[in-house]
Amino acid sequence: MQGAAPGGKQFLAWKNAPLFWHSMKTLAALPALDGLMLVCPETDFAIASALAVACLERAPLGLPCKIVPGGPRRQDSVLNALAALPGECEYVLVHDSARPFVSAALCQRVLDALLAGHPGVAPGLAVSDTVKEVDAAGLVLRTPERAGLRTVQTPQGFRFQTLRAAHRQSREHGWEVTDDAALLERCAVPVLIVAGDTANRKITNPEDLALLREPTNGTGPLSPCVGFGYDVHSYGGNRPFVLGGVRIPAGDVRIKAHSDGDVLMHALIDALLGCVGGGDIGGLFPDNNPAFENINSALLLAETLEIVRREGLVLTHVDLTVVAQSPKISPFRREIARNIAHLLQLPEKRVNVKATTEEGLGFTGAGLGIKAMAAVTGFIREINSES
Repeated sequence: MQGAAPGGKQFLAWKNAPLFWHSMKTLAALPALDGLMLVCPETDFAIASALAVACLERAPLGLPCKIVPGGPRRQDSVLNALAALPGECEYVLVHDSARPFVSAALCQRVLDALLAGHPGVAPGLAVSDTVKEVDAAGLVLRTPERAGLRTVQTPQGFRFQTLRAAHRQSREHGWEVTDDAALLERCAVPVLIVAGDTANRKITNPEDLALLREPTNGTGPLSPCVGFGYDVHSYGGNRPFVLGGVRIPAGDVRIKAHSDGDVLMHALIDALLGCVGGGDIGGLFPDNNPAFENINSALLLAETLEIVRREGLVLTHVDLTVVAQSPKISPFRREIARNIAHLLQLPEKRVNVKATTEEGLGFTGAGLGIKAMAAVTGFIREINSES
């Protein structure tokens, strides 16, 4: 699965969100939880943390969430997270975000055992296959009794101070482990195994991608994308002056257009289509089609959003610029930004609207028309990608 997505397999898309997000939502629903710590790969930290922030802003989880860079090994990443936790923390759960199917019930079982006094808890499943221990040449050394064997899952729960001390010892002695429970074993601290969940599967190998596939949702990496849009309209028509869905008092200035003439909305539509290689507004809503005459551009935007979301776009930020000598646009910037944020289902601070003139130059400087530019950033799910 190496290279499956920026930052690793945990950033694969599932149900229009990165894999890690599903575990975060499940964990956030636990009443006992006071906060979340997301550890992102250091090599792709900027991309990974931006994606995490975008998810948190679109759907706040209702509790503090901190994002920290990881280390070269899993145990280094956990230690980085422990170092960033407040000292008054009592318990900690450690979960592999490549297990997106984890249930709240399983998490609660681990928590219940922790609160009952166990210093370390891990969910496990009984082994149904016979297990052989082999040497380097592949020859069987022995056959362990499978009744005493368990395959271990996450989340694993620990007393905070106990786990932090175990990780510090690991660093001092150079221990190599595959999970946190193994560290407590090295320190002679007992770890309780509670019942695991067969549905709590880990996305490990390329064939595991089939677990994420649904009839209406492809799977693939989420990659950064940028779309740019540009549109102009001339004055002298019969359409009222509308920008970003907001009616602007403009005296006798009217817009010449087939639709409602909302130049800002049209530039935004072009930028959105640019993110998914969807052509332009003229190809999607041709101006020779009577169905689009004087149509509200908000309806065109709504249809465009349906298209780009089906193509896997996760929208994160919009930057809009209006160029006009008159009328004055600046007094209406915030209202325009609020309206567009509402239409795009984005936080207001993720939509920026600017207005400027061209100092009397060009057709806008001469008061003959208006232009608008839009830049859209987001993440695109590569639907046809296979790892």
